[in-house]
Amino acid sequence: MHTIHHDVLTNLPDNRALIQKLKSLGKVNYFLLNIDNFSNINNAYGYDIGDKILSEVAKFLNMFKPASSQMYRFCSDRFVLLDESALSESEVRATCESILSFFTQTEISVDEIDIMISFTIGVSQANGLINITQSEWAMKEARDLTCNNYHVFDASSYFIYKEQQNLYWMQKVKEAVDSENIVAFYQPIRNNHTKKIEKYECLARIRDDDEDVSPALFMESAKLIGGTSYITKAIIMQSFKKFSGTEYEFSINITSEDLNLEYLEAFLLKYVNKYNINPTRVVLEMLEDISSLGGSKTLEQLNSLRMNGFQVAIDDFGAENSNFTRLLEIAPDYIKIDGAFIKNILTDETSQVIVDAIIMVCRARNIKIIAEYIHNEKVQEKVEELGIDYSQGYYFGEPSKELVE
Repeated sequence: MHTIHHDVLTNLPDNRALIQKLKSLGKVNYFLLNIDNFSNINNAYGYDIGDKILSEVAKFLNMFKPASSQMYRFCSDRFVLLDESALSESEVRATCESILSFFTQTEISVDEIDIMISFTIGVSQANGLINITQSEWAMKEARDLTCNNYHVFDASSYFIYKEQQNLYWMQKVKEAVDSENIVAFYQPIRNNHTKKIEKYECLARIRDDDEDVSPALFMESAKLIGGTSYITKAIIMQSFKKFSGTEYEFSINITSEDLNLEYLEAFLLKYVNKYNINPTRVVLEMLEDISSLGGSKTLEQLNSLRMNGFQVAIDDFGAENSNFTRLLEIAPDYIKIDGAFIKNILTDETSQVIVDAIIMVCRARNIKIIAEYIHNEKVQEKVEELGIDYSQGYYFGEPSKELVE
């Protein structure tokens, strides 16, 4: 008779049995096997068929596993192969490759349905319960490359470093939101026709160990925890107050999360009224993660914001999703040419061609152009020669808590 720590569907010991076993062992070889895209099987054939497939997979794994190992059903479509023997690196890799190869050549037949499956495998070689976490990291790194793949956990890998940084900044963003410690910085934008600073971009910073940290470090983490809207709101509140006694135009970055939550119009109008700001002075700068307007309420929101007087800009134009399709969809008041093209415009012929094409289209559609990453006099001279309307970059001023006089 099976113990209570046994999985009824697959006849394998379950995760509780696995945890008990890990607690009693020293260093082991821990192989976490996850069926690729198993949700597609459930959706296509139903959960009954999915369960039967899992049962068949368990039988194959149990027959195929090395004699020195034990197979467990960890959860759902995940299995664990636990091997207590002293395996070399080449033996670990050979085990993974054998499993992947076997299922690549094996059809699972259930109720006259033949299905090919594949696995992604994360491997950990450590003591006790830490194997569970390390194998998850290893699997995630394997999936970062492709499915039907494996990876052995390596604490020194760049992937692990990035994931640890993400966790760190996720916590820092939460703390900054809770403590209202998101700080607005302002970078000047120069009108190349009047030769004056007439605009500013409002940029977010958070405090970390008495330093003001750039969003390049924390924005991806903020997206993962759904925190970008809190950052946007903090910048709106601070910037409206900052510019209330001035005549400057100012731009605020907005993300896909801001538009999906559909709060922007009411929130902006609240601070327009509070600080007596003319909405025409406010430019909503759409970040690259707003990839398309199709099938969403984004265009409806933008049109409504425009009717209230707000202007719209596309940031990083020419990079990834910021292309001519977006230009036609959004019909912005401004575009910002991606800084990579401006930075290399003096030396890279491709950058020059792309900038020329952007200028030609924008002039035809009466869209003002802002060049970012102006870092020296020569680049600025080239930008002026091309007739670009505005310039932004360290040549005219770094982001600062105070406005340039």
